[in-house]
Amino acid sequence: MHHSSSGRVRATFAGTGRTATSLSLALGLGLGAGQLVATPAASAAPVLQAATSSTVKTTLLDSVNTTTLGWGSKVRVTAKLRDAKTGKAVGAGYIRLQAWRNGAWHTWQVKKVPASGTVRFYTMPLISGYLRTFTYGTSKYTRAYGKTLHVKVVPSGREVLAEARRHTGALYKYGASGPKRFDCSGFTKYVYKKAAGRKLPHKANSQQRYGKAVSKSKKRIGDLIVFRSGSHGYHAAVYAGGGYMYDSPHSGARVGKHKIFSKSYVVRRLTPA
Repeated sequence: MHHSSSGRVRATFAGTGRTATSLSLALGLGLGAGQLVATPAASAAPVLQAATSSTVKTTLLDSVNTTTLGWGSKVRVTAKLRDAKTGKAVGAGYIRLQAWRNGAWHTWQVKKVPASGTVRFYTMPLISGYLRTFTYGTSKYTRAYGKTLHVKVVPSGREVLAEARRHTGALYKYGASGPKRFDCSGFTKYVYKKAAGRKLPHKANSQQRYGKAVSKSKKRIGDLIVFRSGSHGYHAAVYAGGGYMYDSPHSGARVGKHKIFSKSYVVRRLTPA
């Protein structure tokens, strides 16, 4: 049966009014986790045959391995394409992982559906928000949308460490707490507020009273380290892993990654992840 070009249907993203990329373009993009790519315009859109009575209806079942994750961690999204009537796996077409950002759905990754009908995506959202999976279908199978999945991103040690690194090279100044110059406790005060929303006093001795006490052997990146003389805290830093820390050491020095210089310190955890 002959179909004219006017009898064909262009597939569009729901709510965006933008047409999808062609299959070759979508695969050629090589999208990495966390990249936002808005759907390109109409000239590259694939053309699908109008659905007929012989088209098989499909369902897309999606899920995440966790609904809450620490900043800098990846979430696994599993999508299963099934025959809506029989429940059997459908191994055809491509599935897209999309994220809701700035009022529209954006495609982050595209994967071909294997014979098992199951596709897994790994992505690193840096803010809380919504994800979903979507398939345009084929000439034989209908398009389908997975359910909307909400993922909450909470502050983590990685986020604290990333913020600490941003200030590498800032010159020490007594009594300063950023954003351009810091003393030791002013540095940790600024970093934890910016990265984790935690308010700390501007004194190393007082900062040791905040957060959860953690043994030295259990410390992890992003934890607060307070060096002590007896029980008095005199210097504060952010643990960077491997026996190193980020701190603003002393007059004339700059913020940077330095070796932990003493065994006399306590560890405090100020982030949930």
